[in-house]
Amino acid sequence: MNAIEVHNLSKKYGDLKAVDDFSLTVGQGELLALVGPDGAGKTTIFRSLCNLIDFETGDITIGGRMHKTEFDRIKDILGYMPQQFSLYPDLSVEENLVFYAGLFGFNRKRFDQKKDALYKFSGLGPFAKRRASALSGGMKQKLALSCNLIHDPKILLLDEPTTGVDPLSRRQFWDILKKLQAEGASIMVSTPYMDEVALADRAIFIYQGRKLTEGTPQELVAHFDGNVYRADFFPSAKSMAQLEQIEGLSSRRFGSTIHLYTSADTPINSFHDRLHNVGIEPDMLEEIDPDLEDVFIQQIGK
Repeated sequence: MNAIEVHNLSKKYGDLKAVDDFSLTVGQGELLALVGPDGAGKTTIFRSLCNLIDFETGDITIGGRMHKTEFDRIKDILGYMPQQFSLYPDLSVEENLVFYAGLFGFNRKRFDQKKDALYKFSGLGPFAKRRASALSGGMKQKLALSCNLIHDPKILLLDEPTTGVDPLSRRQFWDILKKLQAEGASIMVSTPYMDEVALADRAIFIYQGRKLTEGTPQELVAHFDGNVYRADFFPSAKSMAQLEQIEGLSSRRFGSTIHLYTSADTPINSFHDRLHNVGIEPDMLEEIDPDLEDVFIQQIGK
C-alpha cells in the first residue's frame, strides 16, 4: 500500500487549469520531491491533498483511505506545512507548541513528553521562550515543522519549506527530514533547489499543471538527451538575446557563466562562427555532465 496515491487530478481557477490530469504516488517511507517554477500547480496539489480546496476530477487515497469519504480519519495521520509561515508570531516557541497540542487533545503530561522530544530533535530548546517573530528564517521553519509533528503524523506534506532560508539552515532542515524518513515517515516536499532534489528518493518535475517527467535523481540525469557545454563568459542581456537567435542551440544563464545545449548528434563547433559573433571562443567552452537543473530546463523546453 502506498502512502499517497493521486490519479488524474485536475483543478481549474476560472479559465486557468492549475492542475491538469496529474497523477503521483508516494511509497511507504519514501521521500518524494515535487519540482516546478512558481505557478506550476504545486501548492494546488498540496491544498487538494489536505482537503483545503475542491478539485474538479480525480481520485486521492492517503494511508489507504479514500480522500472523498474518509478525510476525518486521514487528518490524524497527516501533517501539512504550507509555504507561508502560518504560526502565531506573538506567541513564544513553546506557546505555539502548546496551541497545536491542544488541537489534538494533549494533556500536560503528554505534551511535556512530546515537547522534550521535539526540542531535542529540532534544536529549539534554547529558544523556547522566544517569540516566533524573533526567530531566524531557519528556526521559524523548524518550529513550523515541530508543530506539525506534535501528533506523530505518518505522512508529511511540506510546501517549499526552505524557500528563503540560508544554506546552512536548509541543510539542517533536510537532516531532520532524513531522520523522520528513517523513523518511517512518508514525505512529499516541494522545492526550487536542485541540491535538495538530489537528496530525495524520487522527483517529479511539473510545469503548467502537468507532469513533465519523474524518476530517481540518477535516472533523471541519465535520461538527459543531448550535450551540455559551459561557456566561461559573463552573459549580458544583449548576448543572451543573440544566443536565443541561434537555431539548434539553446542556452541558459548560470550565474557568471552560460550553459549551452545541443542535440546529441550536433557538435558545438558547428556553431563556431555564430558563437564568435556573440563573443564566445572555443577556448571558453568546456563539455560538462548534465545536472538536475539542466534536465529540468530541457524538459520545460520540450
